[in-house]
Amino acid sequence: MTESNKQLMIYGANGYTGKLIVQEAVNKGLKPILAGRNQVAIDALSAEYELPSRVFSLDNKSDVIEENLIDIHLVIHCAGPFSATAEPMMKACIGAKSHYTDITGEISVFELAQSLHNPAKEVGIILCPGVGFDVIPTDCLASLLKEKMPDATHLALGFDSGSGMSPGTAKTSIEGIATGGRVRINGKIVQVPLAFKQRKIDFGAGEKNAVTIPWGDVSTAFYSTAIPNIEVYIPMSPKSANGMRKMNWFKWLFKLNFVQSLIKAKIDKSTKGPNEEQRESLRTCLWGEVSNAVGAKITAKFETCNGYQLTYLAAIEVATFLLDNEVKGGAYTPSKLINNKLVFKIPTTSEIVFE
Repeated sequence: MTESNKQLMIYGANGYTGKLIVQEAVNKGLKPILAGRNQVAIDALSAEYELPSRVFSLDNKSDVIEENLIDIHLVIHCAGPFSATAEPMMKACIGAKSHYTDITGEISVFELAQSLHNPAKEVGIILCPGVGFDVIPTDCLASLLKEKMPDATHLALGFDSGSGMSPGTAKTSIEGIATGGRVRINGKIVQVPLAFKQRKIDFGAGEKNAVTIPWGDVSTAFYSTAIPNIEVYIPMSPKSANGMRKMNWFKWLFKLNFVQSLIKAKIDKSTKGPNEEQRESLRTCLWGEVSNAVGAKITAKFETCNGYQLTYLAAIEVATFLLDNEVKGGAYTPSKLINNKLVFKIPTTSEIVFE
């Protein structure tokens, strides 16, 4: 059981995933402070769960944010797009000496955390973005494969999930179109076209066409494994892959602020995320492959729950760990913070199979 004098804050508690994390926290006997920038929504959620609340914007000056975190032991940051919100929250957490976690999958946020490793270490706080589906399953998988092949030079990861997107995830995906693809080559993150590579992968139910995506592991898996070449794949039909490649010609259009605003406004009106029945019924297949300089290969597969279900379960699993344990300050990936068996603590996750 967690120590009662260590305060947990869930920021962005009124969002799609934030609400799921609040519910799981309450189920685990925690009494988090609910926070966000929408006074009406936060007040309503606070009343529903009879929990304390705070309302403040991450657009405020850092000292205002710090004032709201000064008595907080740990923040679970759920308010995207994290490309805009992660930096002020991370820096305020360092100033207030509060541990920071979030549910991002954005490469830039993982790199930001690593760039703030020394300031976090100096004040003794943890920066651990990606404590949800992005990137706990793939991060654990990468680390386990590295154990099987210590001399691995190349890592490929992938997942097959039938889940729909929440509004926040959809908005992040739209931002991602503007920046294009990412892979890691010889230790460096390299910008590449959308659907840069294509290959056949058996994620667990037969071979499917798959393409590279700029998933968070392009950043995190390097810090977890030191493997210098990393790619992440999802299944996509050849027709859809060709359509994605054509979007490379229009990336410039998605960089325009008014285009982003128009699309995001439409997302707010039309996107709700999967319902409880969908979350309970959908499974996610994880796949990974390492190879070394002489061409030897090892692959691994396992299944886990729907990404949103895994996110709220894992976010509270990590929060409980940080509330119960003292950890040396700095920037961490999930598998480095706890261990590479973390994903197998999530109910319904299958055993891993190596080939």
